[in-house]
Amino acid sequence: MAEISRAEIEKIVKQVVGALGNTAAAPSAEYSSTEYQGRKLVGIYSDMNDAIAAANEGYKAVRAMSVEKREQIITAIRELTRKEAPIMAEMGVKETGMGKVEHKRLKHLLVADKTPGTEDIVSEAKTGDNGLTLVEMAPFGVVGAITPSTNPSETVICNSMGMIAAGNGVVFNPHPGAICVSNYAVDLVNRASLMAGGPKVLVTSMDKPTLDSAKIMQTHPLIRLLVCTGGPGVVRSVLSSGKKAIGAGAGNPPVIVDDTADIAKAGKDIIDGCTFDNNLPCIAEKEVFAFNNIKDRLISEMLKNGAYLISAAQADALAQVVLVDVTDKKTGKTKKTINRKCVGRDAAVLLDMIGVKVGNDVRCIICETDFNHLFVQEELMMPILPIVGVSDIDEAIDLAVKAEHGNRHTAHMHSKNIDNLSRFAAAVETTIFVKNAPSYAGIGFGGEGHTTFTIAGPTGEGITSARSFTRKRRCVMADSFRII
Repeated sequence: MAEISRAEIEKIVKQVVGALGNTAAAPSAEYSSTEYQGRKLVGIYSDMNDAIAAANEGYKAVRAMSVEKREQIITAIRELTRKEAPIMAEMGVKETGMGKVEHKRLKHLLVADKTPGTEDIVSEAKTGDNGLTLVEMAPFGVVGAITPSTNPSETVICNSMGMIAAGNGVVFNPHPGAICVSNYAVDLVNRASLMAGGPKVLVTSMDKPTLDSAKIMQTHPLIRLLVCTGGPGVVRSVLSSGKKAIGAGAGNPPVIVDDTADIAKAGKDIIDGCTFDNNLPCIAEKEVFAFNNIKDRLISEMLKNGAYLISAAQADALAQVVLVDVTDKKTGKTKKTINRKCVGRDAAVLLDMIGVKVGNDVRCIICETDFNHLFVQEELMMPILPIVGVSDIDEAIDLAVKAEHGNRHTAHMHSKNIDNLSRFAAAVETTIFVKNAPSYAGIGFGGEGHTTFTIAGPTGEGITSARSFTRKRRCVMADSFRII
């Protein structure tokens, strides 16, 4: 397949959505959640029942394939993802109004290169005096997947690769704010399948995903496994469905910096991690607890790496913009929640909302706060980083664990003190714990290990991969097939 030129990419993006504003832009007349340049996207349906039926046919096709054929399809998905990463990156930013194009391009390349395939499916054998027992990783059947607006196409492709490797069919109910790019990714997977000699429709999605279509997915008898990557509300819904479910929930990752850390490196790493795709990844640094005796030096290093320090008054003003009051319909109580119009926006855009003009070289907004500040307590998913001074490791761990709110998602620490690192890791109990590196090292970007955008802390699967979407089946041959 020929490389796609920059001009072609720009043409595609212009056809996808209109100009970027404070809210997600509407798709252009030449592009919709079902068509692209007059070509109908493959695998997109108006009725969830039809989408599930088609995904079930995809499952039957996968079950009839050899493992080698599955791997050929996954290889084709990797190739198309690499080639079309720039398209999906620009499309995602334009449609959702969130993130950075270059960072989204890198995330797609990460998915293409570091998502495990069929090599992740490993059988086990046990022999003894009573014969042989074989345990194999079998598919569930049709998987129902809910995907987010923060990492939409990345999650669709990553999940598709793992679920296909495991032998499943897949139906997606993507976030309504990222339908176009999510369905483009579904179409990409189906195009790759056809290229590799697989079925034309291998994975499916909805043209207009809704809560109703999600409910149909959650109750349909053909759906054997639910996988949800999103906010706490949709995760709770999936976990209460009565079906086997994998839930990737919220986080509020804290960072501790003690006085043994390489402060210059810590300052750069924290800003790099916090600003990656404008803080949209759920693993990104959300609040810092710095020892008082190195806090000023840490802030100085952050300022050298694109941070902008605002005053306490400016922080309070910004909080009034990026957090809004929402009334619970059941209880009548009002609480603060993030302003969706601010999620994933550039630091310069957020500062402009409170009358502060800065250049595009400013990547992150930092401020000194106390522990109770809303910036510490709420997961913002914006390049805003509160810094709380602490006296020692005991206070740092105590506050960081509380700020993480028991999500057990991700935590970070910069230190050369093994005892301090070990104490924090044991206390916070997170799925991911990153030491002396930017947060994205935790999903394989600049760090070892495979990648995923479905980090299942609530249900325990952790960094999901193909084996996460399988069930164990045991085959026993009594008194035979042991040759020693």
